Amino acid sequence: MKSNNEIDNIIMETHKNMSMNKINDRLYLSNNQIDILNRYSIEYKSKSIEELMFELDEILNDTPDYDDLEKLSLELAEFNYYYNTKK
Repeated sequence: MKSNNEIDNIIMETHKNMSMNKINDRLYLSNNQIDILNRYSIEYKSKSIEELMFELDEILNDTPDYDDLEKLSLELAEFNYYYNTKK
């Protein structure tokens, strides 16, 4: 069983990885999302969320076995829908 201190550390680390960072005026990413993009050497600092989603779709069309990129693409699409789509 984990101690309260270990649980607190896990919660803080999860919060840190999920908090959003302003990349530019058109893009916010979590630390975890940035780590995934860096792992695949995908440039994101000068792109909008739409441009990044398009690039991820292109990569996934060529190589659909990247589960982490697929999850990231879905996260970006969901974020874009809820925060950037006029309802």
